[in-house]
Amino acid sequence: MNPTFLIAKKRDGGELTDGEIADLVRGYVAGEVADYQMSAFTMAVCCRGMSIAETASITEHMLHSGVTLEWPGSDKPEVDKHSTGGIGDKVSLPLAAMLACCGLRVPMISGRGLGATGGTLDKLESIPGFQTNLPLDEMRRVVDQVGCVINGATKELVPADRMLYALRDVTATIESIPLITASIMSKKLAEGLDALVLDVKHGSGAFMKTLDDAQKLARSMVDTGKRMGVPTVAVITDMNQPLGRLAGNAVEVDESLALLEGRGPDDLVEVTLALGAELLVMTGQANDLASATTALQATIDDGLAMEKFAEMVRAQGGDLDAVRPVAPAQPLLAGTAGYVTRIDTQEIGRAIIELGGGRRRKEDVLDLSVGVEMLVRLGDQVQVDQPLANVLAAPDAADLAKQMLRSAIEVSESPTSVPPLIVERVE
Repeated sequence: MNPTFLIAKKRDGGELTDGEIADLVRGYVAGEVADYQMSAFTMAVCCRGMSIAETASITEHMLHSGVTLEWPGSDKPEVDKHSTGGIGDKVSLPLAAMLACCGLRVPMISGRGLGATGGTLDKLESIPGFQTNLPLDEMRRVVDQVGCVINGATKELVPADRMLYALRDVTATIESIPLITASIMSKKLAEGLDALVLDVKHGSGAFMKTLDDAQKLARSMVDTGKRMGVPTVAVITDMNQPLGRLAGNAVEVDESLALLEGRGPDDLVEVTLALGAELLVMTGQANDLASATTALQATIDDGLAMEKFAEMVRAQGGDLDAVRPVAPAQPLLAGTAGYVTRIDTQEIGRAIIELGGGRRRKEDVLDLSVGVEMLVRLGDQVQVDQPLANVLAAPDAADLAKQMLRSAIEVSESPTSVPPLIVERVE
C-alpha cells in the first residue's frame, strides 16, 4: 500500500475501496503512514467528501483498530451521549451522573478540545487529581462500582480515532461529515453500547454552520449506528450562542455543579434533560419522554445526581473540595444601547484559545483557569456601559480577548427573533 496513491485518488475525486481504507487506517496506527500523509488525506476528504460506503468503511476500520469494550454479566443497559461540539457545552458532566441514578451504565469516552470548541477531558482535568487516562480494566471497575465513568480513549481503544482527532484539530480538517461521523461513531460503538444519543449542533459556534449540514450529519450518524446494531437518536440543537453562561474549563465544571444543585441555567438544563430522556426511552427505563424527563429531574431534586457525580470524581482520583482556580473577571461594557441581535459564538471560543484555554498545537498546555462569562443572551435589551460579558483572565492578558468579544456580540437598534434551542430529532 502506497499512501501517496490513495491520497491522490481521493484528491482527484475517486472512491476508495474497503481494502484501501483498511490499509490506510492500519498503516497510520502502525506508524507506516506519517502524520503529514494522513493530514493530506484528511484534507482531500474535506475537499472531496466520501460516499456512504466509504464512510461506513472508515468507521468500521477505525472501530476495529483496537479492542472494544464488553460487559459480560451486566444487568443494566450501557448507554452514552455525544455532542458534535459547541461553546459552553458541558452537558456530559451532569448527564452521566443523572443517567447512572436512573438505572443505566455510562462508559463515556470523551475527547479534548477540537477547533474552537472545548473538550470534556480538559474541563474535568481542572478538578485536582482527576484522571482521564484510566486503563480499560480500571474503567470497567469504575463503571461497575459507580455506574458511570468519563475517560479518554486509551491506546487499546480506537487508537485510530485518538490519533486522527488530535491531528484534525490542528490541520483545519474538522468540518467534514464523513470524518466527524467516523470519529464519533467508532469511538462510541467501541464502548459496547445498547443505546446512543447524539447532540448535533448547528450555528455560529458549531462545526455545522447550517441546519441543512446538521441534518445531514445527524442522518449520517444515526444510519451508521443502525448499521452497527446500536439504537441511535440525534437531537439537533442551536449553537448561535453559548450553552449556559460560562465557557472555559474550571468554570464549566462550576456550572455543571450548579446544575446538579438545581441552579443551572435554563438552556443547559433543557438540553441535558432532552438528551437523557431519549436514552431512558430507548432502553425501556421510561415509557415516554415526559416521564423520562421527570425521572431525570428527580435525580437533581433529591440530590442523588450530585452525590453520584462526586462518587465518580473520587473513583477517578479527583477532589471536588480542592480549589479550582478561576481567573479574575475583566468586564466588557456595551458601547451602544439596543438589542443583542447576533453572537459570533465561534469567535468566543477563539478568544478562549487566545487566553490559553484551548490549543493551537497538539502539545499545548492549557490554562484551565481562564474563560468567558456571558452576561447577555440573544434578544436581550442592553444599555450603554452595561456589562455584556466578563473575560476571565489576568488584566494584561485580557485586552485581545475583549476586542474579539466586542466584535462577536452585535448590538442593533431593532430586536431580533431568538432561534429555538431544540430544533428537531432524527431517528
